Amino acid sequence: MVWIPLLLVACAVTAVACARLCRAAIAAGGPGAGGGADAELTLGEAAFLAGGPGRVTDLTLVSMHRARRLLLAHTGWATVVDGSGGDELERAVLGAIGPEGQAPVPGLRPAVAAAACVRRIEEGLVARGLAVPAPGRREVAAGARAVRGAFLLALALGAVAVPLVPAAERAQVLAGFALPLTASGLCLLLGRAESYPRSPWASHAGQRLLAGLSAEDPLTALATRGPAVLEPELRAALGPR
Repeated sequence: MVWIPLLLVACAVTAVACARLCRAAIAAGGPGAGGGADAELTLGEAAFLAGGPGRVTDLTLVSMHRARRLLLAHTGWATVVDGSGGDELERAVLGAIGPEGQAPVPGLRPAVAAAACVRRIEEGLVARGLAVPAPGRREVAAGARAVRGAFLLALALGAVAVPLVPAAERAQVLAGFALPLTASGLCLLLGRAESYPRSPWASHAGQRLLAGLSAEDPLTALATRGPAVLEPELRAALGPR
C-alpha cells in the first residue's frame, strides 16, 4: 500500500487549495445584496468594473478618437489632434502621451493606470462595495494558482503511484487519485463558470450593475464588453493586451 501516503498528500493539498480559493472568492464577491446595487455608473466606472484600468484607458482613447481630439492609427500609435481641455481621464492620456504629441498605445496603459484619477475611480467603487479591493483580487488569483498546482501535483503523484503496484491493483489506485483530480478540476471549472462573464474587478453588486447596462451605445459596449466590439481598424490601433 505504498501508494496510499501519496494519495493522502494529494488529497490534503487539494483540500487546502480548494478551501483557499473558495474563501477568497466569497470574500472578494462582497455582500450578496445591498451595497451600491442601486447606484448608477459612469462610463469610466463601468469600464473599470468590466476590465480594470486598461479598459478605462481604451475607453478614453476611443472616446477622444471619435471626438477628433486624438488620432488612433492602425499601427498602434496615438497622435494628439486637440490637446486642450478635457476631463481628468483625457488629461491623464494627454499627459501620458507627452509633449511630442505621439506615443505607442501599449505604453500608455501603465501610465494612465497609475494616474490619480483612475485610482480615485477604483477607491470610490471599492468604498461603494462595487469593486473588489486589490488584496482580494490577488488572493483569488493566488487561490486559483494553488488549485491548478494541486491538480498537477495529484496528476504527478498518480503517475508515480500506478507503476508501484501490481497490475491487479492499478484500477484501485486510479480510482483513489480520481478523487483529488476531480475535486480540483471541478473547483476550477466552477470558479470559471462563476466568473464568466464576470470581471475579477467587480463585486457581486458591481456585476449586477454591469449586467443592467445597455450595450446599444458604442462607448457603453466598449466599456462593458471590451475592444472586441470595435471595428477592425480601432482594434488594431489599440494593439495587444
